Amino acid sequence: MISVLGAGAFGTALAVALAERGAVTLWGRRIGWQGENPRLPGVTLPEGVSATEDLTRALEATVILLALPAQALGGFLQAHGADLAGKRLVSTAKGIDLATLRGPSALIAARAPGAVVAVLTGPSFAADIARGLPTALTLACADAAEGRALQEALSTPTLRLYRTTDVTGAELGGALKNVIAIAAGAVIGAGLGDSARAAIITRGFAEMTRLAAHLGASPETLTGLSGLGDLTLTCTSAQSRNFRFGAALGAAQDFDAATTVEGAATAQALARMAEAEGLDLPISAMVARLATGAISVEKAMTHLLSRPLKEE
Repeated sequence: MISVLGAGAFGTALAVALAERGAVTLWGRRIGWQGENPRLPGVTLPEGVSATEDLTRALEATVILLALPAQALGGFLQAHGADLAGKRLVSTAKGIDLATLRGPSALIAARAPGAVVAVLTGPSFAADIARGLPTALTLACADAAEGRALQEALSTPTLRLYRTTDVTGAELGGALKNVIAIAAGAVIGAGLGDSARAAIITRGFAEMTRLAAHLGASPETLTGLSGLGDLTLTCTSAQSRNFRFGAALGAAQDFDAATTVEGAATAQALARMAEAEGLDLPISAMVARLATGAISVEKAMTHLLSRPLKEE
């Protein structure tokens, strides 16, 4: 049996997709709806999905997808990590924990002893997955044999998983692209044009690759679904919350504070990491300041454009 912990739009979409393979338990703290999750309008839960607020019941599964926001994952693991020991755990979070500067896999490994840890990431919107539209993702697991088993268990006719053992690279690709998506949204929101967005995407990708390599990941991983693929999607679609947040910043418009924007917190984490590691991450640094209102889009662009000329 498979459980999905986190009944947001993405967790619900995964539960709907995986129900093609068998029974799925979908857990949320407050499931006050029946049949259709208001965060995923137009999608009705199939009979194979059982939604519950009973965490004990959800933890009976041997394969558990942790579809929790990156900044909520650490607290959940602190409270329930012992209950997850020895399980197969697959994180879908795309971010870096602001409190510890760790990625989801490191948090899980530290707080769920003996668990098999994997990461599911890549270019995907919840609505597409739930509607059965073709989607390809990266499944990263350091244990190749466990990775193959999870790949088989979590693939469906429309959800195609590609396997890698580079957990660090896959995880960082998913986290860092959110930061660049905020920058791309800000460029479009400020009316700076598609050429400027293309420049942000390209230089942002270079920044992502540089940091990932510094932290021990393979640069090739970043050219795949979990890096370049996810970056392309989130920087070019208004379905991306991070892109919409950036666009609101660029246009000096209000943004719904209740909407989770993973890239905003990740940018703060990256700023601290860059300072500690002596790394130059100019776009991430500007996003960190933009997200807190410390700088305007105009001043951020001026700062980036006035940097010394260099080779590509």
